Amino acid sequence: MTNELLALFEYYEKEKGIDRATMVDALEGALLSASKKSIGPARELAIKIDPDRGTIKATATLQVVEKVTKPYDEVDLYTAQRVQPGIELGGDLLVEVTPKNFGRIAAQTFKQAMMQRLRQAEKEMIYDEFKDRAGEIVSGVVRRFERSDVMIDLGKFEGVMPSRERVNTEEYAVGDRIRVYVVAVENGIRGPEIILSRSHPNFVRRLFESEVSEIADHTVEIRAIAREAGYRTKVAVYSAEEKIDPVGACVGLRGARVKNIVRELNNEKVDIIRWSDNIREFVEEALKPAKLRSVELFPSEKKVRVTVDEEELSKAIGRKGQNVRLTNRLIGWDVQVERDESAHEAFEARVASVVTQFSKVLGIDKETAECLIRGGLNSLEMLASDVDAGDVAEILGVDEAVGADIIAKARASVGAAAS
Repeated sequence: MTNELLALFEYYEKEKGIDRATMVDALEGALLSASKKSIGPARELAIKIDPDRGTIKATATLQVVEKVTKPYDEVDLYTAQRVQPGIELGGDLLVEVTPKNFGRIAAQTFKQAMMQRLRQAEKEMIYDEFKDRAGEIVSGVVRRFERSDVMIDLGKFEGVMPSRERVNTEEYAVGDRIRVYVVAVENGIRGPEIILSRSHPNFVRRLFESEVSEIADHTVEIRAIAREAGYRTKVAVYSAEEKIDPVGACVGLRGARVKNIVRELNNEKVDIIRWSDNIREFVEEALKPAKLRSVELFPSEKKVRVTVDEEELSKAIGRKGQNVRLTNRLIGWDVQVERDESAHEAFEARVASVVTQFSKVLGIDKETAECLIRGGLNSLEMLASDVDAGDVAEILGVDEAVGADIIAKARASVGAAAS
């Protein structure tokens, strides 16, 4: 037992970093419980362990009486005086009651209790060491999976990355070394638990702080982050110093800095945006690469209405609304992107005008006139030019004679206007 104790002391000191004095206190309490089974309910039973030699000594304090009625609490005067000459009735005698062998059951009970106490001591160390590390990035190795949670070995301790903190696009395998963000250290019913994440927006913040020296020394500030983990992140940066380009500092020479971050995020797209207190400018920056036609602000409602051309609409909204959704989170306003109808309205007005002209000059109804325009023949001059009657007939679905008649009327009108 002595050698076994010393081996356990050394193991937990080296591998777990637990102080030997802490272990001794835990073991004395555990062994005291185990000893009561082999020694009995002795009065003021105490256990003392030598931390250097691993020896165990059990003592009890018995009251000196004339006649013993409680064997575990009392000792007769004659026996007491043989052990400690001069002791009197009513005195307390400290005696060693260590059995030569605690027995197999006592040893097993001792080991189990010891392990339990040491686990508790280890958990307390986890809390003490990690309680101030929330918000940091640490490295660990994937050890196992519990349902959809990932258990990560952090060296002396183990952390958990719950399914809600995982990145949907990432796959993890046992043995993978990964970097994770410490969300919190929770001291719950089962003891301290280290909650880790790779999807938290602040994971990106800490990566920028480690890669960009200007952020680390506060020359450049990260004012806001919006993230959809695994897909896209928008980071708004600002510098109070006019000579420093905050976006350029984050991108780095030939994109080296942001490439390192994107690599760590498994190719998640990262947009770096210049922060502005001017909401109009901030929205224009945040919705790039889309080109905006107009930006209308409603400060009382914290709402922004943005209009874009038809071809820019998909860029502004993004895949499944991602670009505008992240912009909302980044700015803190409700950004509504709409198609600019002014060009469309102008085109429709032009079509209506030509329809009226065609109906009057060519003697056709408005439906036929619109059909010609939609077919690409949108002016009298075009009809009067080298257009084949068959083409007109095909567009309208009529005989070539009707097509020829329309062309003749167009040429007559254009000729009259020229003269």
